[in-house]
Amino acid sequence: MSTLKLTQIGNSVGVIFPKELLARLKVEKGDSLFWTEAANGVTLTPYDPELAAQLEEGREFMREYRDTFHQLAK
Repeated sequence: MSTLKLTQIGNSVGVIFPKELLARLKVEKGDSLFWTEAANGVTLTPYDPELAAQLEEGREFMREYRDTFHQLAK
């Protein structure tokens, strides 16, 4: 575990991530990170949890109407 220091960036406060952490998260300058509440603090991820939930709902819908989609594809 290593420490990240908060630093002044213009009128805001930011964190400078080491290259190793950026590589592990598979993000680079300009990418977005998302945070969610967790039992022991927060979770930081490059994957949008809301988008993941919407995709799962879409998959469930397609499973439920699989036969209909199959007929429409003909």
